[in-house]
Order: sequence, then C-alpha cells, then structure tokens
Amino acid sequence: MRTLDFTPLYRSAIGFDRLFNQMEQNLNNSNGGYPPYNIEQRGDNQYRITMAVAGFAESQLDITQHENKLIVRGTRPESEHDERQYLYQGIAERDFERKFQLADYVKVIGANMENGLLHIDLEREIPEEQKPRKITINGTPLLESE
Repeated sequence: MRTLDFTPLYRSAIGFDRLFNQMEQNLNNSNGGYPPYNIEQRGDNQYRITMAVAGFAESQLDITQHENKLIVRGTRPESEHDERQYLYQGIAERDFERKFQLADYVKVIGANMENGLLHIDLEREIPEEQKPRKITINGTPLLESE
C-alpha cells in the first residue's frame, strides 16, 4: 500500500492543516475501492456521482448529507448472509460505507437507481453575495454614505 508523507508540506503551508488531514484520512480509510464509482461534471455547477451497487435494493441504501460530507451506506439484512458454497465469488456481497467531501455550497438535489447503478445528482448554489460582481468606474456608488 502506498503511504504519502505530508510532513514537508506542513512546514511551508500555513492554514492548510485541515486539508492535509482530510487527504491523509481519505488515503488511510479507503475500503478497497468498493463499491466502484464515477464522478462527472454535467454543467458549470452540476455534478453526478454514479456508484455500482449491484445486488442492493433501494431500501438497503442510505444517503445522508451532513454539512460538507456526503455518506452513502449499503446494508444487507442478516438473513441474506446465508451459508452458500461458492465455487467462485466475483460479486461482492458486503456492506459498505463511502464518504465524499463536498465543496462549500454543494448540495444533493436528487438520487435514483437504474440498472444496478445509483445516481446522485449534486448542484453548487453560490449565494448571491458570494458571486463576482462587476464594478463600474465613475459609476453610481454601491453604498450610500451616511
């Protein structure tokens, strides 16, 4: 397994400790790439996460967004873990938890399942006061003096 040492970056990057800690945590908490997923950009502020969740029903999946973290869990009932004897098992039938760190102002706008793929649609809604605005030179003052 690869390990990255961020120690040299801590010495020269001020205020980025949280970013480096998150990167280290994501590297150390990997669950072997299960389930596989894609992240695509569908527009300037629209994104989609597609996860391969074959064998899971909608009722066995849980999607939660808390602040800037998206958590997708798949849990199979204990009754489905019966004692089968496989000659070859290539389809993973295990519970999972996949976490995604979301940027500021990104929220989940919908999710659907189709042909064993879970699609989670995301959108970034930047507040009006955070958007760039054009300032005219010698124009009307933006704030009135008191």
